[in-house]
Amino acid sequence: MLKLFIGNKTYSSWSLRGWLAAKQSGLPFEEIVVPLYDADWDRRREGDEFAPSSGKVPILWDGDQTVVWDSLAICEYLAENYPELHLWPSDKAARARARSLCAEMHAGLAPLRSHCPMNIEAHLPEVGTRLLRDHADLRTSLQRVITMWQTELAQHGGPLLFGAFSIADAFFAPVCMRIRTYGLPAPTEVQAYVDRVVALPSVTRWMKEALSEKDF
Repeated sequence: MLKLFIGNKTYSSWSLRGWLAAKQSGLPFEEIVVPLYDADWDRRREGDEFAPSSGKVPILWDGDQTVVWDSLAICEYLAENYPELHLWPSDKAARARARSLCAEMHAGLAPLRSHCPMNIEAHLPEVGTRLLRDHADLRTSLQRVITMWQTELAQHGGPLLFGAFSIADAFFAPVCMRIRTYGLPAPTEVQAYVDRVVALPSVTRWMKEALSEKDF
């Protein structure tokens, strides 16, 4: 049985990525939410289940011996071990682009992540307006995301980036949350994509459970 440790659903964008890849595909796993902001976290993170990742989440255990941490590594592990789930696009060229998009999200776009941290319970359009006005690097990062999304939606015809759900959508789901929270402007087709991601059953469930956490 797979066991996935994740952080607070309101804030933990990296947890959302690994969790969504597994959940949206219908893969059975045990989900363990670990509060990252309570007084016990510093002690809890020293437990054996977190040792391989030095106390970071998400972390996936497959049985007692196989452990994977980091969202991208978790997604790749699931895709490799459960090919029938088609977590990457089946077309070779599309698969290469999907991996490239995920790698760029994983290693880049830092201004978008740092200026606009994921906060599902908040509604901060005035903050988003100010941030975009004051930070050119944020405007550049947002435009890069928009361009990538527009390219894939036009190429594959939607409804998601590569047609059907893929790891790429899991990786950009937290960006969809940021666009909603901060009221970041997006062209019509990009906003429609955001709305479709938010409407996915697994994302709807994540958001509902995030709003019930009351763990600020």
